[in-house]
Amino acid sequence: MTTVEDARAITGGVDTHADTHVAAALDPLGGLLGVREFPATAAGYAGLLGWLSGFGTVALVGVEGTGSYGAGLARHLAAAGVQVVEVDRADRQDRHRQGKSDPLDAVSAARAALSGRAAGAPKGRDGAVEAIRALMVAKCSARAERTQVINQARALIVTGPEELRVRFARHTADRLIGGLAALRPRPGDVPGYATRVALRELGRRARFLDVQIGHLDELIVPLVTARAPGLLALHGVGPDTAALLLVAAGDHPGRLRSEAAWAHLCGAAPIPASSGKVTRWRLNRGGNRDANHALWRIVITRMSSHPATRAYVARRSKEGLSKKEIIRCLKRYVAREVYPYLRPAR
Repeated sequence: MTTVEDARAITGGVDTHADTHVAAALDPLGGLLGVREFPATAAGYAGLLGWLSGFGTVALVGVEGTGSYGAGLARHLAAAGVQVVEVDRADRQDRHRQGKSDPLDAVSAARAALSGRAAGAPKGRDGAVEAIRALMVAKCSARAERTQVINQARALIVTGPEELRVRFARHTADRLIGGLAALRPRPGDVPGYATRVALRELGRRARFLDVQIGHLDELIVPLVTARAPGLLALHGVGPDTAALLLVAAGDHPGRLRSEAAWAHLCGAAPIPASSGKVTRWRLNRGGNRDANHALWRIVITRMSSHPATRAYVARRSKEGLSKKEIIRCLKRYVAREVYPYLRPAR
């Protein structure tokens, strides 16, 4: 027999962790119905949804960390037809008044969803962009390790035998890697021999990373081209830059309400910082750092090789704007320009 209690719309909130998730259920007026912990497994996701459904119809669930620990749960809820909203973090005022605990964070997430304070849709982890993101994680770490290897090699050369300093002075990174990998150390004085062996191994490691990066590019470029060919056609946008922008937008870019919201996500929107009667603006230092860096790369490329951008820089410089202010303006413009190309090609 269906009762009035069963027909109520329930709002849930979940504080996610690596091994367990803590869920809270609220009635339509915000009254707490219960809090319970579940394992972060497929069976746990089903149990969590079943527990929430026991209080009535599950209308909405606010989940913390839908891009990390909460990704699996968000997918499970969405597949069951439950609306999921992303909760960035627990309300600071609630934490200040009540303290910090997993049950309190779950209740805070539910209240954020119920009040509308948390209304963002999860990025989604089920499409081509997720594949690009996974490959970019491996590529970025390989590229960072390659840079570290080259810096270590240069440091060893500086402190090594004079013959090595003369031989590898002012080599480009590629020439340095090739030269070091080809070293044939001969036993002699212990420090010199050890230095040559270390340099050879660093060169071989960098060469291996080059092969790895090339292999990852063979997978990334076709995915980016198929997803956003129009984005790659823009001046200054290469496969890496396009990949960073696509990953920031996610598999479901419809979650971005407008290009202004996209600019805020990229940290490219000006923030008012007024004092008294004078209106001032400051740079937005928040947002997605990778997307902001991608916009910066596009702007820097255009400032050196794009006639329209070069003319804009000259005009704004005459108006008294600093280079930093001009770059901020250009990043905002580029954010507006790339926004339409973030959706899948049709």
